[in-house]
Amino acid sequence: MKIAILKERRAGERRVAATPDTVKRFVGLGLEVAVEAGAGLTAAVTDDAYAAAGATVLDDPRSVLSGADIVLKVQRPLQAGEGEVDELGAMKSGAVLIGSLAPYDAPDSLKAYAGAGVTAFAMELLPRITRAQSMDVLSSQSNLAGYRAVIEAAALFGRAMPMMMTAAGTVAPARVMVMGAGVAGLQAIATARRLGAVVSATDVRPATKEQVESLGASFVAVEDDEFREAETAGGYAKPMSEAYQAKQAALIAETIQKQDIVICTALIPGRPAPVLVTEEMVATMKPGSVIIDLAVERGGNCPLSRSGEVVETANGVRIAGIGDAPSRVPVDSSALYAKNLFNFLSPLVDREAGTLAIDWNDEIIRGTGLTRDGQIVHPAFAPATAAAAV
Repeated sequence: MKIAILKERRAGERRVAATPDTVKRFVGLGLEVAVEAGAGLTAAVTDDAYAAAGATVLDDPRSVLSGADIVLKVQRPLQAGEGEVDELGAMKSGAVLIGSLAPYDAPDSLKAYAGAGVTAFAMELLPRITRAQSMDVLSSQSNLAGYRAVIEAAALFGRAMPMMMTAAGTVAPARVMVMGAGVAGLQAIATARRLGAVVSATDVRPATKEQVESLGASFVAVEDDEFREAETAGGYAKPMSEAYQAKQAALIAETIQKQDIVICTALIPGRPAPVLVTEEMVATMKPGSVIIDLAVERGGNCPLSRSGEVVETANGVRIAGIGDAPSRVPVDSSALYAKNLFNFLSPLVDREAGTLAIDWNDEIIRGTGLTRDGQIVHPAFAPATAAAAV
């Protein structure tokens, strides 16, 4: 079987779906690996490193995809009209596509995968079960996103982060508030604490309070009965009532006036990002304050944020919309992402038969599988009759 690794062509993407380490592991499983020339350069991986690991490096992306049984991607493939290469059109019918395919943001792409006869798996839909932890691309990438958010904030902030006592006077520590205590938020808390900031955090999920406090931050939330039931079985935040949102917004509005930096990380799968920092709240913040919005690509936790831009408000608050945070740490994010893909794919390889043995009754496969045999099969996107037939 042949695996294809392409250069990522979507704007701002600097990661790559395989590293020399995972290429070597795939070759060890008896697989052939073809890599497009230059695919890893933005992640500090040379073509020679891929070749030394056992890959065939080819200049033409169509040659890389020709006859490929498996295509590993970071972002969803380009289609006709999206760029100079129709990546999906170059895949053979029956190929298996694995990557972060953004099915909620690009639902029409599922029809295209089905029409092309491609079996597609969206790694961001991986169920949150113990067996899947080593495959969890959301966790591995969000972890680095949370780290990078604080580094970006420190670069924009006009003061130092830690307390400094000098002969010329004392520098007060920065006050940092993290909105959303998922993987990205918890790493943001830990990073800000390492830099010496005074940190607080908020989240609607009650289980996060202990995690936040264990990292040395204070927890800010309206802790009523609705708050205590505000988490799904999968560990995600539930949409909250308007009454709760009003109470929480009042508490946040009071707290946010005192902050120097706000890191926004709150996302709900399949929904627009919740607005947590309103324009009115921004207007009360101190001149020189910084907001980093990691949810900007899903609408943003602050309505003033703009993807890929730093907006400065009339009262001197800088708002950075960062949707490509993992790509700002491309070496480490690629290494972790590639390992996630290897851990997902390797159990499916039947070495004796030289094929993939995909068990569609497996919870991981059913959770990530988008298309199969020309049909959309994921229950969140498939017509009811098609989903019931799988």
